[in-house]
Amino acid sequence: MAEEEQEILVKVGDIVAFRDMIGKVEKVNDNSVIVDLTINENFNEHEMFEKTVVNHKNYEIIED
Repeated sequence: MAEEEQEILVKVGDIVAFRDMIGKVEKVNDNSVIVDLTINENFNEHEMFEKTVVNHKNYEIIED
């Protein structure tokens, strides 16, 4: 049985939520998005990278 392609609704500039964080989408790939984490209020309080990759299955669009 062939795997159906899922329609990608997210676009650059959208805000997504994942793993108790939010991020601004900078690039949409086939299976994931690259998000900017610096929009988190507590970004400077934690040691984390400015950007990360999130699979399409692992986020929710909260603002477009």
